[in-house]
Amino acid sequence: MTEASATLVDSGPSALGRLMAPVSAGVNDIAGLFRLLGRTLTLISQGKREQGALLEQMYIIGNRSLVFMCITMGFIGAIITFQSAVQSQRLLPDLTMLGATFIKLLVRDMAASLGAMPLATRVGAGIAAEIGSMVVTDQVDALRMCAADPVDYLVVPRFIAATIMGTAVLIIAGAVAILSGMVIANGVFDVNFHTYLNFSMVTLGDVGLGVTKMVAFCAAIAIISAQRGLSTFGGSEGVGTATTRAVVGSSFAIIVLNFFISGLGYFFVPS
Repeated sequence: MTEASATLVDSGPSALGRLMAPVSAGVNDIAGLFRLLGRTLTLISQGKREQGALLEQMYIIGNRSLVFMCITMGFIGAIITFQSAVQSQRLLPDLTMLGATFIKLLVRDMAASLGAMPLATRVGAGIAAEIGSMVVTDQVDALRMCAADPVDYLVVPRFIAATIMGTAVLIIAGAVAILSGMVIANGVFDVNFHTYLNFSMVTLGDVGLGVTKMVAFCAAIAIISAQRGLSTFGGSEGVGTATTRAVVGSSFAIIVLNFFISGLGYFFVPS
């Protein structure tokens, strides 16, 4: 065997290992997420949380995110309405169904999917940074030494608060998007307020599908961000890395969940 062929043979397994390492890490990461989710759901009914911890997290996640989300969704609603009206006028001069179409899309999908992205940057980054800081400063180890479960003490209140208050914030922000779109439609395209606020195309199935997406997205943001925070290492630099991974992972999960939930909705809740 020549030296060149021996080198190829020796480097083959190691090269394959390097190729498979990201896949293996991704599988372990997803498995860890599901384990944390299962543990969190179990502790919701069985765990004992600190008094007032849930209310504190509901205030931090809900109240402090409301203004940011309303402003963001207000601009999104205005932009989508404006662009939709411009494109519609090229085909039909009649814009009487502009509001009805926009409201249906917003209720069924856009309020959840478009709203969850900026919510992930606000809520997900905060959860990952807070838990990650506690990990690198050994506060999580101190909890374990005191016989306190870090998942019950840190993850469960944030998971419940993010699911409840995140959904509420998305609903309110979606309403703001409708109002901002109505203002643009009336001010720019002279669409009457009553004509724009047309909910005739919205069904209970659309509302159910939209709320399901909101709950799923908010729960995913909370559990992914908490998992990234608990796996933090390396001091302040590690906290920054965990925060970035939380936002990226949450955004990716929102896209994937939206694909599957929309697919199920296509068959069970047709538009």
